[in-house]
Amino acid sequence: MRLNIGNLSYWKFFRKINFNDLKIIFFISSLLYFCIYFFYNIKHISFEINLGKNGNSLFLSFLFCVLSIFFNAFAWKYIIKWFGSECKRSNLISFYVFSNILKYVPGGIWHFIERFNFLQKVSNPQVALYSTLIEPFFMLSGAFLLASLGVIFSPFYLFLILPLIFLNSKLIYFILVRLEPLKKKTLKLLKFVNSKDQFENRLNILSFFPTKAFLFEIGFVLTKFVGFYFCLNTFYIDNTLNIIFLLVIFSLSWSLGLIVPAAPSGVGVFEACFLFLVGRNIPENIILVSLIYFRVISTLADLLLSLPFLLRKTFSKI
Repeated sequence: MRLNIGNLSYWKFFRKINFNDLKIIFFISSLLYFCIYFFYNIKHISFEINLGKNGNSLFLSFLFCVLSIFFNAFAWKYIIKWFGSECKRSNLISFYVFSNILKYVPGGIWHFIERFNFLQKVSNPQVALYSTLIEPFFMLSGAFLLASLGVIFSPFYLFLILPLIFLNSKLIYFILVRLEPLKKKTLKLLKFVNSKDQFENRLNILSFFPTKAFLFEIGFVLTKFVGFYFCLNTFYIDNTLNIIFLLVIFSLSWSLGLIVPAAPSGVGVFEACFLFLVGRNIPENIILVSLIYFRVISTLADLLLSLPFLLRKTFSKI
């Protein structure tokens, strides 16, 4: 009986922890870490670049960042299909791409709200909510699977395949139930009430595993990585690092940026984590410049593709 009381007390203590505050602390700590790293190396940092010599690499980095956004959009489309909704509107992909810029808006929820409002017009509210809510978990599972390639360096990385185990028709509701408390602010704004009966009655999951959606999410992370790799090679000509090593570090860093919602599009968190994980394997000044250039390039890709959405929103308010 004492054991049960102890476990109950521990569980109550665990539930009282404010994970949102912890994420904000992690976000601020990451920014501080990156800034300290930057100013410590500022004398050795140069942003000058020979466009005639290296312009093609940066352009290819930009193209792969653009391609990654479309991979992400197709993954979302197939998540919706997996939930049994046939949205035949041809602008589903374009809407996802256009609304991607909203992830940079403070709060980190406005792209979810915009996509939910769009989807419930062509489907039922449950499909709209679940497909929007679960998409980051698909991204996380894909990134963790790629990071698990690090098992060749350490058996620890094998544990990163755990999220993938839950990505099936039998266990997906278990994940959604645990994701909902993390999106309380979003659900409150949407005034959405959920239950397991609604999940089972309003959704018709087509297969045990969402193969197409998951493959597109892996494609999303891989194309992001290729974009970063081109950017890194622009400044690190003598790059002899194992590409698997870089992919593992990139996937882990990107995943941590995804998990921390206080960071718009992982800004600061991704960079700080990559700096920490790569250690001394790459000269500090080179990795700093590469990370900053990659952040600018990936943000420009989002802005360029979202321009029609921004213009429509702006003129609709005039």
